[in-house]
Amino acid sequence: MARVYNFSAGPAVLPESVLREAADEMLDYRGTGMSVMEMSHRSSTYQAILDAAEADLRELMGIPDHYKVLFLQGGASQQFAMIPMNLMKNRTADYIITGQWAKKAWQEAKLYGKANAVASSEDKNFSYIPDCSDLSISPDADYVYICENNTIYGTKFHTLPNTKGKDLVADVSSCFLSEPVDVSRYAMLYGGVQKNIGPAGVVIAIIREDLITEDVLPGTPTMLRYKTHADHGSMYNTPPAYGIYICGKVFQWLKAQGGLAAMESRNQEKAKILYDFLDGSDLFHGTVVPKDRSLMNVPFVTGDREMDAKFVKEAADRGLVNLKGHRTVGGMRASIYNAMPIEGVAALVTFMEQFERENR
Repeated sequence: MARVYNFSAGPAVLPESVLREAADEMLDYRGTGMSVMEMSHRSSTYQAILDAAEADLRELMGIPDHYKVLFLQGGASQQFAMIPMNLMKNRTADYIITGQWAKKAWQEAKLYGKANAVASSEDKNFSYIPDCSDLSISPDADYVYICENNTIYGTKFHTLPNTKGKDLVADVSSCFLSEPVDVSRYAMLYGGVQKNIGPAGVVIAIIREDLITEDVLPGTPTMLRYKTHADHGSMYNTPPAYGIYICGKVFQWLKAQGGLAAMESRNQEKAKILYDFLDGSDLFHGTVVPKDRSLMNVPFVTGDREMDAKFVKEAADRGLVNLKGHRTVGGMRASIYNAMPIEGVAALVTFMEQFERENR
């Protein structure tokens, strides 16, 4: 069967060249006679894989030397607890609620201290990013938390909030490596890799070193302390070894594409094709305030559930798969991550044009 155009929000499309290279190495990684999947994480061969992955990520993002890169497990959802356990020194933090994942992070933080919702877009089903230029930031807040790109709702912070000097913590799961980023503007940014970087099972956290201390909330388990993982180079226990290996190949692929500036340009071009069609369509409509649109996740609807279901089915029949929207938004959602080729977006729009002609 031919490869489909996979618009899944995650686990999501990976570069075909990466998959082919991994397939070629599946039974014998560079003369070792074994797969990376079988290899001891304590071997010098695997350590070289891990070291190269971190070095390439640092180069791609321009990560300053005083930030640690940690390869973790537990999904982004585990970070909802790890962050307050490690960073909520004053037992106070401010959260900006722009979607389901930010809301879940906020609710989890309330288990550990005072978590204030200082802004929210829930009043309009998270279809916009609230004005964050002059928030009522808590004087004793340990950090301000955002989910920078909202996978379900298709919104993106194009301007970071004014935290009034407080540390910014960001979940960047679905916009990771999609554009250049000034890491120094964050105290911590992290994400599950299964949307834009690699297979499910790996979380990458980039944390300013001064935040990684023994001073954590009482009862914080050893495995949930950033210092544990930082002190052991992400190797305190067996890491998600094969997932990190694939991430490393994606980092190399990104470098070969020209880096993050080149990816941003490509992502803008892809998104423009789809948004321009939606803005001119009589049948399909985007659900997000235009100025807050994501380049990665594009939700859209017809306004008729039966029509939406018909579209999703017929699209799948044409090799355009995983277009069903999240239940909280309905309709459709096209996730057009780095590895989605422009031809995939063009094929989607061509089918949307045809579907609209046939179903007016």
